[in-house]
Amino acid sequence: MTPTTPASSIDGAALLDEVEAFHRRFNVFPTEHAYVAVALWDAHAHLMDALDGTARIAFLSPEPGSGKSRALEIIETLTPRSATTVNASANALFRLVSADEGTPTLLFDEIDTVFGPKAGGNEEVRGFLNSGYRRGAKSLRCIGDGSDQKAAFLPSFCAVAMAGLGSLPDTILTRSVIIRMRKKAPNEKCEPYRRRVHEKQGHALRDRLADWTAPLHDQIADAWPDMPEGVTDRPADVWEPLLAVADAAGGHWPERARAACTALINAAREGDEASLGVRLLTDLRDRVFCGVDKLPTAAILEVLLSIDDAPWADMSEDGQHIKPLTARAMAKLLSQYVRPDNKPIKPKGIRIGSTTPKGYYAEDLSDAWARYCPPPPGEAATAATAATPQVNGGESVADTPSEPRHMFAESDTRALRSVV
Repeated sequence: MTPTTPASSIDGAALLDEVEAFHRRFNVFPTEHAYVAVALWDAHAHLMDALDGTARIAFLSPEPGSGKSRALEIIETLTPRSATTVNASANALFRLVSADEGTPTLLFDEIDTVFGPKAGGNEEVRGFLNSGYRRGAKSLRCIGDGSDQKAAFLPSFCAVAMAGLGSLPDTILTRSVIIRMRKKAPNEKCEPYRRRVHEKQGHALRDRLADWTAPLHDQIADAWPDMPEGVTDRPADVWEPLLAVADAAGGHWPERARAACTALINAAREGDEASLGVRLLTDLRDRVFCGVDKLPTAAILEVLLSIDDAPWADMSEDGQHIKPLTARAMAKLLSQYVRPDNKPIKPKGIRIGSTTPKGYYAEDLSDAWARYCPPPPGEAATAATAATPQVNGGESVADTPSEPRHMFAESDTRALRSVV
């Protein structure tokens, strides 16, 4: 889509260049794409009345001292009605968004204290953040004083920037532009931020962003920006408002925005830890079955527990008791997924000589593999591994890779397990 000429007389591309340069003075982001995304995010916060959706932005790092809070400080100076919080209740957040002053820009620092391993679920705050990325999102709350309480629907739609250690719940990550921060290297320098001096400079840019975006509301509301190839579904929802801003600015911003979109989405996919169920399915496909028709549970568990980089040998119960994956736990994980006939995946009896131990059939897992697992690695999809508990005439199938890999009825469980 070719960007139309903005109604504002302000040069939007040059203004976004200034916003980006302001961040560069005080922030060391991990990639050039991060500067592009953050500058666009700042501008999009001025257009909330025109947008159907908003992109959350999350600054995450494994260690303190990586510049996350500083990023929020700079954003605070550039966005309208910014409100910074470290820990807030869901009710307070709903009331903040519904206040007469207008839609706030919510800056949530130390978000790990809300969703970290020691913080509990905080499901109400999660619900606020999940729902509020779409216009019209509301939740039913009681409002009033003392015993004079009435039910009312309160809105949650607002721009939200977050900073914290570790990660966030998947439902929030998928609604966010993710910037994975890191400590500055010795050769990476930035200007010290002094609020009493630099806040005024940020506010001057904020006011110019407001002036530039004010005439753009109708244009942005009607915009349908072209997405980079392969960007669909939730990632497209997240990036649509940012690309609309880039198209309105013109210059080099539409091209840079789409490059940043592709790069940051791909980085998020590579950095995401798959859910435990998806990890199990993927390991079953790529590390256990490897083309085998069927395997008993005992043999499957032996292979899973031998994978060094997998979680199966150190499963946690309620974050405390560590023990290996069990047949019962594996069955529970797999029962969340269905077979090709739309019935839950469950262990079945497998005939091995005179015994019928419980196990799994590859055909029962095939539909879940196709739907949930990433594409198999180039060679692992076709080659057997020494860890595969499969025998062919008394030998491991890894010793005879040219032969078809099928379970032989005369094999017994002891022989299957002995080859692992």
